[in-house]
Amino acid sequence: MTTNVNETLKELLLGIFVWGVLGQAVPIWFIKDKGNYSIGLWIGVLLAAACAIHMYKTLERALDLDEKGAQKTSVTGSAIRYMVILLVMGILMITEFGNPLAAFLGVMGLKAAAYMQPFIHRLFKKRSE
Repeated sequence: MTTNVNETLKELLLGIFVWGVLGQAVPIWFIKDKGNYSIGLWIGVLLAAACAIHMYKTLERALDLDEKGAQKTSVTGSAIRYMVILLVMGILMITEFGNPLAAFLGVMGLKAAAYMQPFIHRLFKKRSE
């Protein structure tokens, strides 16, 4: 089971990266402050990847616990991820180091990658056969 989950995590991370590349390549032509947009986008992409890894570790830990402990671990892990995202967004808004909307777009790569994962999995499965 662990090997299968590791493959899923790798496919999810690849999907997040693909989302970042698309988010960089497509709208960059229409943005005035390209540097600020790019910094924000890639901060969001890195944040999405960190969330995916943290989610994997949290679920792995929760599977070894009883029902009550697993629920507590899952809720705590989710709260930590949301707090980190809010903290990073707040820092971006205050410092204006990167575009917070672009960072949000990058974080949404986690959601997009979840939808892309079955297609990425089939693509790799076909290549390995």
